[in-house]
Amino acid sequence: MIILFIYIAIFVAAMIGYKLISGFLTKKDDFTSLKTVTFGDESAVISNRAASIISIVAIFLIWGSFTGSKIVPSFLHVSGPFIGETSFTYEAKDASGATDTGTVKAMVHRLSEPAEKPTVDETANTGFAKDAAEKVITYRSILVSKSDLLENPKEQQIVAVDGQPIAPNGSVKVASGEVRMTAKGSLAFEPTKGLQMESIWLPAPEAVVHRLIEISSEGYQNVTLAENLGWSIYRVIIGFTLGSIVGIPLGYAMGLNGWFRGWFDPIVEFMRPVPPLALIPLIIIWFGIWETGKISLLFLAALWIMVIAARAGVSGVSISKVHAAYSLGASKSQILWKVIVPNSLPEIFTGARVAMGVCWGTVVAAELVAAEKGAGKMIIAASKFQNTDIVLMGIILIGIIGYGIDIMMRMAERYLVPWKGKA
Repeated sequence: MIILFIYIAIFVAAMIGYKLISGFLTKKDDFTSLKTVTFGDESAVISNRAASIISIVAIFLIWGSFTGSKIVPSFLHVSGPFIGETSFTYEAKDASGATDTGTVKAMVHRLSEPAEKPTVDETANTGFAKDAAEKVITYRSILVSKSDLLENPKEQQIVAVDGQPIAPNGSVKVASGEVRMTAKGSLAFEPTKGLQMESIWLPAPEAVVHRLIEISSEGYQNVTLAENLGWSIYRVIIGFTLGSIVGIPLGYAMGLNGWFRGWFDPIVEFMRPVPPLALIPLIIIWFGIWETGKISLLFLAALWIMVIAARAGVSGVSISKVHAAYSLGASKSQILWKVIVPNSLPEIFTGARVAMGVCWGTVVAAELVAAEKGAGKMIIAASKFQNTDIVLMGIILIGIIGYGIDIMMRMAERYLVPWKGKA
């Protein structure tokens, strides 16, 4: 939630700041500013480059701040875990009511930086409460047994920590963390974690970049990065292409013929809300665990989206254009190729972009099914060994490739359907 609030704050501040600055520096003489109506006009909404850059920088800075990244200025870092030597005192009481105090020292260190236990002067222990020394890794906790702290644990018990009363299953705050008492009277010390995330949950940006360089040159589990990404792209393209080849003609047929619509509409509307992942068991039974099964799953992921997009494209054609074509003597085939297809292409391209995104989202699950190569297989294999940096690297690469494909599809749409939004 903290990260979300910070991101929203950056978004609002950047938007207000940009509006104020651009209001003074930008001349209002561009094509959009000369329009009478802009709200609701898609052609007037152009992606703001400054917003895109600020968005990426903001995400990067938040990522680096909450992971203690070395490539992000330290003054932007949120509070990190406590590191170093610390101690707390405890007070114990015996059956007669006599009290004694002891000290527990702890050396808190990172997993990658081993450390030694603090030294304890055993000759200083004159009472029944003993001093103890432990070492603990950041984000972890240690348990100091009651028998290590008291001479006679059965007749003596700890009643306070740093002057604060404590009871079994209770806890108190100390200078550098929290001390909890177990049901049996032992003490568990957990150092302050701060707001930074542990690398096993979210590694720093430089750790991901390091993994990318390493796997690009050495591969992962005897498979190169190019092979993993190449197989994923191959599966997605084949599955999407097959889904389009079947889905677009079927969508046209449903949009132009009542019998086709009545026959296939229940099937399409039934399958449309079923997530592709739910079909994996059935795909395995029908097509096995090899390439046919994976491509079949991606085919089904794209099929229903392309059917609905093509059908919606036909339904969205202005009837006045059809009447005008008929009045000029056009045949049904001419109506199809000169009126319906051109006017339905914008909807089809929109559906294609959605279908490609769904396919990319499904490919990881498809590669769970006994894949030997693929970005999804690399991610799943890395997750089993808690290699979060590899998992994050794979996710970022899938996102970049998917975004690149979407950009190419937008460019193709602008080239093939230049009339979109103009009629």
